[in-house]
Amino acid sequence: MAKPKVAVIVGSLRKGSFNRQLARTVEKLAGDALEFVHADIGDLPLYNQDDDADFPAASVRFKQVVESVDALLFVTPEYSRSVPGVLKNAIDIGTRPAGKNSFAGKRAAVIGTSPGAHGTVSAQQHLRNVLSAVGLAVLPQPEVAIQHKEGLFDDGGELVDERTRKFLQTFLQKFVDWLA
Repeated sequence: MAKPKVAVIVGSLRKGSFNRQLARTVEKLAGDALEFVHADIGDLPLYNQDDDADFPAASVRFKQVVESVDALLFVTPEYSRSVPGVLKNAIDIGTRPAGKNSFAGKRAAVIGTSPGAHGTVSAQQHLRNVLSAVGLAVLPQPEVAIQHKEGLFDDGGELVDERTRKFLQTFLQKFVDWLA
């Protein structure tokens, strides 16, 4: 396979999102090993089966991005011990209309950061179940559920914690090897 093309889906809409910072860090650390595109979910309407006959333009664009890549990188916070609603909505859109699942047969990885004591462990467990159900093969290890603490990123959004940087490099090498 040529350099794998990976769609990054960030499960937070917040401008200063810790997970958006994490996604940018992973993209930088990957160097030339992966090509990244962004599958933005902020403009997606709520999924409504009544729209299946005339799928909304934003939903069509999202599905086209997903279909154009070799793999996906889900970067999710944890909300109420689960996946943010906007992320689940995007996954539902990607699998519709019935018979047109844009995710089927692709590979994915899941990472995330949240301030809670367990990072994003619960959200990732739920997300992995959903992704498996929609036909994605998910990288099993390493699990990247980072507890976000003050000083993990500097004011410019750059990762400053060396231990986390090394862990992300290990994750990336496993992901790249798995995609090959």
